[in-house]
Amino acid sequence: MVLEDQRFIHEDLERLEQAIADRVAEEPRNIRERLSRDHEIAHFLNRVDEQSKRLLEIYKSTDGEREKEIHALSTGDQFEEFYKRLDEVKDFHKRYPNEPVENLERAYKRRQPGEGEPIGMEIDTMFTGEEGYGQFLDLTRLHEEYLNLPGVKRLPYIQYLDIFDAFTPPQLPVKRSNKLSDKYFQYAGGLANYLEEFIRKSRPLQDLDKLFASFDDEFEMQWSANEVPGWSEESSVNGALGPQTEGSGEGVWCADCEKEFKNENVYKNHLTGKKHIRAAEARKTAGDSAERPASLASNGASRSHRLKERAVAEREHRVRSLAKALDSERQATKINVERRQGMTERERQMELEAMLAESENVGGERAAESDEEGEDRIYNPLKLPLAWDGKPIPYWLYKLHGLGVEYSCEICGNYVYMGRRAFDKHFSEALHIFGLKCLGITSNTNLFREITKIDDAIRLWEKLEHDRKKDRELKDNVVQMEDAEGNVMPERIYLDLQKQGIL
Repeated sequence: MVLEDQRFIHEDLERLEQAIADRVAEEPRNIRERLSRDHEIAHFLNRVDEQSKRLLEIYKSTDGEREKEIHALSTGDQFEEFYKRLDEVKDFHKRYPNEPVENLERAYKRRQPGEGEPIGMEIDTMFTGEEGYGQFLDLTRLHEEYLNLPGVKRLPYIQYLDIFDAFTPPQLPVKRSNKLSDKYFQYAGGLANYLEEFIRKSRPLQDLDKLFASFDDEFEMQWSANEVPGWSEESSVNGALGPQTEGSGEGVWCADCEKEFKNENVYKNHLTGKKHIRAAEARKTAGDSAERPASLASNGASRSHRLKERAVAEREHRVRSLAKALDSERQATKINVERRQGMTERERQMELEAMLAESENVGGERAAESDEEGEDRIYNPLKLPLAWDGKPIPYWLYKLHGLGVEYSCEICGNYVYMGRRAFDKHFSEALHIFGLKCLGITSNTNLFREITKIDDAIRLWEKLEHDRKKDRELKDNVVQMEDAEGNVMPERIYLDLQKQGIL
């Protein structure tokens, strides 16, 4: 029944479009709901793609079944053809009496709490606790693998977040020959896979296949031009000065010892040392010497060696590209790690409980809203503030109070206040007073009304302190005292000296 399949797919596509439109119109309350909605939309888009391909195949009808069915319906006795197909349907349901019927009306309907699987259940199992629903990276396991690499010095996790995408000295002190080991290959692959998986989970609606394809094209161009960092083909001989392509580039690089020298004379003296001679012999024995003949470079072993280097270099390039795409999450992770390091275990536990309680409250509020019958969704396209009855205030009242005018206060951390009334009120609120205390302003905060710039507040405070000090000095110099020897001094100094028994 090709025509029925065609009709069913058309209906399915229309239902999918409506389901996507309904979810796009929703306003997520937190990042958990936003991710749950985005993943649901991504699933619908994938199904639209699959159903569209099936529909195109039906319209092409390479086997001619669609044309035969149209011809059978358009010619002959129509009722006979109808009852024939009806008998086929009845026969199918007799053979399979418990076959479930797919209801497209309910298939893509937004499920409310209590109607089936809880909303956001997949999101809860998709991210770890450290990732915070895609806000932060969780590289703790990869950090441990990094510390177990040969030649790597121990460094804290916060520092690892800065250098995990750097694969050249001095950030990564792993030798080029050691990078071909299985341990390093698995580490680089695990890091690339985690970052790729993370970006797929946190950005489900982005065209990631196109993004990853651009990474591959960029690597192909760099590899063909021999410009991949740390993987340039060794074709030149390490002469008196050595190649300047590794290290910081400011001094002379010794490829045998993999060490950089700031002074040329020190490098020349180093060439006669026992350590350099041993390193050069070991490198030559291992087949990594830059003086190997061109005939060896063209044999099968050399090509296999280069292919291994290409596989490792490709993974490193993918990590660098993914880290660049996740730069905002990386910075947020560093800030979050520093913040959590200053917290006690009890504070971390309380923060986790508060996050879970917030998610439960949001779910409870949604359930309460769904239970209220006859209440329509509030139409508020202008995002007007809500009145006491939960409905948007009139637009004329919104304009009268100037609620569309933004007032920012630098002392409050560039917080934006909507409307003059809220702006005037905030000068006596705790946030503004706390900002003044952070600047060292502890008294006479009423004098700082209408001041929102930090520089203006500091200058006014310095002027007030200067005037206060000047008034104290004038007050102290009003009464003059004279001692037995005829020395004249302010009263305060005279009394202090008298208490000490000097006068």
